[in-house]
Amino acid sequence: MQNNKEPDNYMKLMLSFGHVQKNMVRLIQKAAAEKELSVPQYSILMTIFNCDEMTQKKVGEKTFLPKSTLSQSVDGLVKEGYIDRQQVACNRREMMLSLSDRGRALVNGFHLQEDGVYQVFKAASEQFTEEQVEELLRAHQKISEYLTRTEVEVTIK
Repeated sequence: MQNNKEPDNYMKLMLSFGHVQKNMVRLIQKAAAEKELSVPQYSILMTIFNCDEMTQKKVGEKTFLPKSTLSQSVDGLVKEGYIDRQQVACNRREMMLSLSDRGRALVNGFHLQEDGVYQVFKAASEQFTEEQVEELLRAHQKISEYLTRTEVEVTIK
């Protein structure tokens, strides 16, 4: 490790990702709290929003939430009328989740919230040219693919 020197590029990059994540989490926590939701509930709503419906198991895989947290969060969202839950016909132990009209309105409100994560991130990204955004997306994709490959290799060993 280098002493009293500028950090290596990989460290700068890791710190940069960390700072962006910290700020996004802060905005997500604020948005969730304003609607009396937990961060796991917010995450579940956003995950389901991108599909018409999704099994609870798939939501868990996408959000990385522990089963108990996922189950409690889903129960709360059902109770508040934000999501609908029904048994999968071919597998009675599996539950299918979908946003209710009330849930869809809530998520749309998050996207339009003036000081919310989506509008703030939109404003932040507008300082880049289209080419810069495309290059950044390609760089993120390369990092993500490498990390995924590395994770798979470690899991297999």
